[in-house]
Order: sequence, then structure tokens, then C-alpha cells
Amino acid sequence: MENKNIRNIAIIAHVDHGKTSLVNELLKQGNVFHENQIIQDRIMDSNALEKERGITILSKNASCMYNGIKINVVDTPGHADFGGEVERVLKMVDGVLLVVDAYEGAMPQTRFVLQKALALNLKVVVVINKIDKPDARIKEVKDEILELFLDLDANEEQLNSPFVYCSARYGYSSLNENETGKDMTPLFETIISHINPPVADETKPFKMLISAAEHNDFVGRLVIGKILNGTAKVGDSICVTNFYENKNIKGKIVQLFEFSGLKRVPIELGNAGDIICIAGIEEAQIGDTVSSPAETTPIEFVEIEKPTVEMTFMVNDSPFAGKEGKFVTSRHLRERLYKEAVKDLSLKVTDTTSTEAFTVCGRGEMHLSILIENMRRDGYEFQVSMPKVLLKEENNKKLEPIDILTIDVPVDCVGTIMNKMGTRKGELIQMSEHNSRMKMEFYIPERGLFGFKSEFLTDTKGEGIMNSVFHAYEEYKGPIKRREYGSLIAFESGEAIVYGLFNAQERGDLFIGPGTNVYAGMIVGRNPKGDDIVVNVCKKKHLSNCRSSGSDDALRLTPPILMSLEDCIEFLCDDELLEVTPLNIRIRKKELDHNMRLRQKAKEINK
Repeated sequence: MENKNIRNIAIIAHVDHGKTSLVNELLKQGNVFHENQIIQDRIMDSNALEKERGITILSKNASCMYNGIKINVVDTPGHADFGGEVERVLKMVDGVLLVVDAYEGAMPQTRFVLQKALALNLKVVVVINKIDKPDARIKEVKDEILELFLDLDANEEQLNSPFVYCSARYGYSSLNENETGKDMTPLFETIISHINPPVADETKPFKMLISAAEHNDFVGRLVIGKILNGTAKVGDSICVTNFYENKNIKGKIVQLFEFSGLKRVPIELGNAGDIICIAGIEEAQIGDTVSSPAETTPIEFVEIEKPTVEMTFMVNDSPFAGKEGKFVTSRHLRERLYKEAVKDLSLKVTDTTSTEAFTVCGRGEMHLSILIENMRRDGYEFQVSMPKVLLKEENNKKLEPIDILTIDVPVDCVGTIMNKMGTRKGELIQMSEHNSRMKMEFYIPERGLFGFKSEFLTDTKGEGIMNSVFHAYEEYKGPIKRREYGSLIAFESGEAIVYGLFNAQERGDLFIGPGTNVYAGMIVGRNPKGDDIVVNVCKKKHLSNCRSSGSDDALRLTPPILMSLEDCIEFLCDDELLEVTPLNIRIRKKELDHNMRLRQKAKEINK
């Protein structure tokens, strides 16, 4: 049985292809807002980090109405590190809008998500967005998408997916690439006609697969999913089971919500085929099946891609520990990390032999850096180690994760990039030139991308575009040099002084300015020659009858390099840690004592 009054769709696309702007426009023209309401840009990106970075991190639900039909829209992340978010929401929908930039065309992440959608036999509507761009190449992009469908073994029906040409920025769509539309009506009509209504039987016992979960301070655990059969009522008895685990939890539906516009609206009854939110089942997790006690057979859940990068999160033990954070103990750290793992299936958290440290595995550097930044903003103080890739052992061979890296750079930067790719074990797959820019694809070990982004932006003067997505596990490619720089290490604790900094800057580039509090073993800069050097940035000028402190005014300091969280993570070496607090980010040596570090180094040399 079909519920013809509902359509459930997910919007999938690569980063910055206009996906969230398109959702904005659908909600606006689907009468979600009042006529005089002020609508902010990228309204679905509610997380502060999402607004700052201009990327979607968490998948979100909304709905709009068109000619009496409710369209449930799920906006999904476009970055490969948040693929776990994409995979689970695809189980909730019956079709996808594949949004592709009219200039950039199909990108690695487009391929990754589309492959998942086709495997689930979801209907696809291709939206070529940003057709208003002066350098749009609509025909070539359309051909690229069709080639992509063929590469992914799409069936005949999927190959005949409709194309809609849009400008989300100006709020119009058209079925003809040569015509400018007036509004989003052609896209709405295509969604209604091409995407199937959800198939659900109201007469059968209630059953729902949990595709998303979150915690609410007022009502506790909230679980979201599509009702596959039956209806859900407030007060109904339910049973939670899992396809892969022996789980059988009994409970009741305490509260029910549906999505109306951007809000959750309390309801008494949820109908078959609709996407709803249930409160009252504390032990339920993503991938569990919620069903009526009359029929408790669990539903198989989509397999989430495994994490490929790990970092160690530990309690801060630096000399400044506990001075700047609100949550500083191992109990606080453990609770937060395990709570995060509940709502993010791509994140794996495990205890270590120490009660002060935890291993956290994720899908990439960005995935873990977003977690670190969110925790920092929430008042947590902790330390993290250098990221490492997760290796596998098969048939007595060491395997490592390999990514497909797509690079788009000006032609005059190609030589530099090829040289960098060589040192990082990158293997060129293909390259093509368009409008004096070169697009290249490489197979590269994931560890070869650590620390590459900042180098890449410098080498291409900020004009380069790079994106990567996991490809497969392959045989270990051999050692890759982690970084070219050495560290400038503070000799003693105190306040950085102009005189000390002036002498230190002759040895390399500084990360700090005058007045910064430092401690012995803290890293205050980098040395281009590659060796670690101890510097005394707290050193004061000795005063005498003919030397005064006022002459320090003549000392000129080079402005320090301001390191972002990602820059710091990329900079880290094996024997270094990143101290993260709500107020500061500091790089430090694991062993703070200078003499102890020298002894350890001597031992390694003598081995």
C-alpha cells in the first residue's frame, strides 16, 4: 500500500554544490515561512561550526507542502568524513535529489553517495545547480553524470532519471537547459511524479527502523525514522530489537513528533510512510528496529563505512591543566565521547589500559577535528595525539587505507603538485585540462594527506581545490615523511618577552607573540631545517649602566603564524600532543623535560 500524500527525499551532493541553498528555496516556496518573515541564509545549518565553515556536518529533517502532498526533506552532509550520516538517512527515504555544480561536475563524494543510493534502488532526480554561473558547462556535466551512472552499473530506469536545471541562488528551475525558469515548480512537479510514495501497510503491526538519534535535555533520547508498517500512537507499548545483536528492550511511546517546516510538532498519531520522532526509549540506538510487541522481527540495517583514522584523547596533564576548562576529568571526557558515539555511527570510542586516555576512531582528520572543536566550545579541556591511520593485517600483509584524491589547480601549479604527490606516494590515475585549469585524480595513502592541505593552499596561492574520498585497503606503500619542519621548544616557563622572541625568531617561524604564557616543553614555533631546537622566549635583557630596557622598542618582531585547530593537528609529530582548552590550543612535547628528551633520543640512537 502506498501513502500517496507523502514523498520522502534526501538531498545528496558534494561540498559547496548548493545543496543547502536548494533546501532553503524549496522550504521558502513550499510555504514554510510567513510572507513577511526574515529568512536567514543556510537555515538548515543550525550548528555554529556549520555556519562558520559553510559545510553541512549533521543530517537534518524538514518538510514542506506542495499541492496537498507533504514532502519530507533530509539535508545530508557532502564531505566524505561525514559519510556515516549520509548512509543511514538513505534508509529513511524513497528517492534522492542529486545536486551537481554546473561547472565542477561530478566529484568523488558525488560518486560515493550516489553508489549507496543506487545500491538501495532509490529513484534519482538529477539537479544541475548554479546554471547562472558564467563558466557553467551544462552539456559536459550532463554527460559526466550519465558516464557516472554507467560506471556505477545503474539499471535502465536509473539511467533514465530526469534532469532539472536550477539556480538555487535565484530560486528558479527548468526542465530545459536553455530556458530560465520562474520558480521551483518544475522541480516540485518532478519530485511528485518521479519519486515513489512510501510503501507502507497501515493494517500491519507498527514497525520503524531508527535512522537517527539525538539527546534532548527535556525529553531524553529522541529516535527518528520512517514508519514502515502500521501506525504509532502515544502510549503504545513497543519493543526494540536489532538485526545484528541479541537485543529485546520493552518500552512505551512517551511522546511523538512529526516534522512540519523546520520544527518538530507534537502529534498523537503517526501514519504509515511518514518520518517521525519518538521520545521515551533511552536504550535505543541507530540501526535498531522499533516495533509492536505483536511482530518483533528486526530489519537489516545498512552497513556503515568503517573508520580509517585514530587519535588518542586524554586528560590534560600540562602545567596549565585545569585553569581554563569547565570539564577536565577523565569521567567528563569519557561520558562526552561515548555520548558522541551514540549519535555518530562512524565514530568508535574504546577505553585504553589507562583510565586517563581513550582511543577515538573516525573517518578522517576533519571528522575528528570537528569533534575536538565542538568539545572545546562546550567547555572541555583535554589533550590529543597525532592522528594515525588504522592498518589491517591480511594474508601476512600489512594493508592501509587508500583515498581517491581529486585536485583542480591552475596549469602553472601542476609541476609543484606532481612533485608533492611523488613524495607522498600518490599515483596519478587521470588528468584533463579545462579553461587553463588542470583536473587530476590520484590514488594516495590516507596518511599521505596528513599535513598536505595547508601546503597545497600555499603552493596554489589559495586557488587550488582538493577533495578526497576513501577508496579501498591496499598493501602498505612504505614510509612517508610526516613533515619538513622541526619544532622550536620553550626552554622555561613564564611569559614570552620581546627580547627572547627576537632572538628565537632567528631560528625559525614563531607561533606566539609577546605576553603569551608558556611552559617548558611547549612548542612556540617551527624550524625550517627540520631539527628540534630549544629556545628561551622568556629571556630578558640584562640591564647595566649603559643598557636600558627601553632600547627593546627598536627590536622588530615578525608577526607570528596563527595556527588553526586543523593546522595544529597537521603539524603534530609522534612525540607531540595538542593541548585543547576553551580558550587556547597549544602544541607541546609529550615529555616536557628537556634533559629527559635528550636521554630518550640517545637511547633510540644507541639501539
